[in-house]
Amino acid sequence: MAHNIFRGLGIALITPFTQAGKVDYAALKRLIEYQLLHGADFFCILATTGETPCLSIEEKEEIKRFVVEHVKGQVPILMGCGGNYTAAVVEELKQGDFTGISGVLSVCPYYNKPSQEGLYRHFKTIAAATELPVVLYNVPGRTGINLQPETTVRLANDCENIVAIKEASGHLEQVDEIIKNKPNDFDVLSGDDALAFPMIACGAVGVISVIGNALPKEFSRMIRLEFNGEFEAARIIHHQFTDLYNLLFVDGNPAGVKALLHEMGFIENVLRLPLVPTRLTTLQKIADILKGLKY
Repeated sequence: MAHNIFRGLGIALITPFTQAGKVDYAALKRLIEYQLLHGADFFCILATTGETPCLSIEEKEEIKRFVVEHVKGQVPILMGCGGNYTAAVVEELKQGDFTGISGVLSVCPYYNKPSQEGLYRHFKTIAAATELPVVLYNVPGRTGINLQPETTVRLANDCENIVAIKEASGHLEQVDEIIKNKPNDFDVLSGDDALAFPMIACGAVGVISVIGNALPKEFSRMIRLEFNGEFEAARIIHHQFTDLYNLLFVDGNPAGVKALLHEMGFIENVLRLPLVPTRLTTLQKIADILKGLKY
């Protein structure tokens, strides 16, 4: 029976690009090494923050291979594998090479807005197509559809390899309802840095983090303090990041975290259209906050 190994600080890994727009593998290697050294518990690759819709099939394969090679089994790797055509996701799961991959993250179907029954059947079909652990990904702000708590719990009860959900609905009441009614062998992960602190306090087991790309040391410390019941010390760290949480998303993701990583000297501040870098005013505010942070 599958169980959830994705706990603590998960890094929603960005895809760095050179000024010429190619994948910057030297920068990617630096980031992986930095994040492993400073508290990353697992990586989440080829998902939203990695600009996956703007990567070719060949680039996705090479990034997957590269990350697996450089993580060297030190922590689990969760890989994005989802879409709004169930049969195509099933085909990818059956035909793809998942060597070195510990589980798949599957987003709610976007744009075509299925019913809750459609969502249930979609994810049940996906779970049946793989022996890997499956983590659901609910992010209605991007997909246009909300996976309701009762559907999440139904999937958790009916599919033994659906082991967790990355919840990014932004509603703590929904998160609390899932945690209250879920089976014991199913976990909730925060999909929102700004809500990681309250969600873990409610019973979530970790976060798939954007800010962790740049500031894994302090963010992972906050999570560990919470796990140890040291909520006041964790709250202090959480409040240190409050302004940054907003700035990293005001011009879209991953524009904010790429600006932050650029200011730290890790990457070029390059995104692929239709995404563009943050505004100069946002960049300056990020730089000002960075001066006062420990990293």
